[in-house]
Amino acid sequence: MTFMLVDKRDTCGTGNLLSGGRKRRDLLELSIGYGLILLTIWTPQPWQRLFYCVALAWVLLVTMVSFDGWSTMGLRFSGSLRSLWVAGAALLLAAAAVNLAGRLHTLHVPGYPTMFVKHYWGYVIWAFVQEFLLLDFVLLRLLRLLPDRKAAVLAATGLFALAHLPNPILTPVTLFWGFAACLLFLQYRNVYTLAMAHAIFGICISITVPGPIDHNMRVGLGYLTYRPPSSQTESHFGFTEAWANCIDQGPSSLPTRPTS
Repeated sequence: MTFMLVDKRDTCGTGNLLSGGRKRRDLLELSIGYGLILLTIWTPQPWQRLFYCVALAWVLLVTMVSFDGWSTMGLRFSGSLRSLWVAGAALLLAAAAVNLAGRLHTLHVPGYPTMFVKHYWGYVIWAFVQEFLLLDFVLLRLLRLLPDRKAAVLAATGLFALAHLPNPILTPVTLFWGFAACLLFLQYRNVYTLAMAHAIFGICISITVPGPIDHNMRVGLGYLTYRPPSSQTESHFGFTEAWANCIDQGPSSLPTRPTS
């Protein structure tokens, strides 16, 4: 009878080699992707359109190549009910903010429910995209790159808020929400309910904060070059048009008030 002896050091070495290779790939994917996002936010037209398309293509490509699985990425509907309370809590907070804005006379909403849907359907999609980027593209890679979950959550939160500079409203809001979203994602592994809460918070800010204060929720170069629209109606109702023209105007104009 012949016995084959396997050196455990060889096994560990192979595992470390594979782990090191995955970490290098994660770092490369994250660095290039986040760099392209920042370039898109801070680059004027017509280059912004190019960086937007390249960033989108890069995120889609590395997501397919480095696919972590539907459950790990929180893209299954099976866990939605357990975390649905997050969207409910967001609704309660939004209702309180709307009530306060009504008292302060800063509330501006479309006149009819159909108009509300027309103006905000695009932002709901954009909210899901942002949560996907934060949780599936950034956080999952940082969890493999950094030594523990706490460091990964803090780093992802910082990167998320950094992408919303120099907006004085969105930067602190995304700092708090980004931290909460990462913790909730690790607890429930569901992107959909977090995207719902994100959409609720974003629309709430849009209809309660005057456009001249947050520059219609623009970020980056879009915030610095913002010019108030010629009419009040324009400043409040035009998000759908901005979404439809996102390739032309750049993603820095996407998270805007219902009319930016």
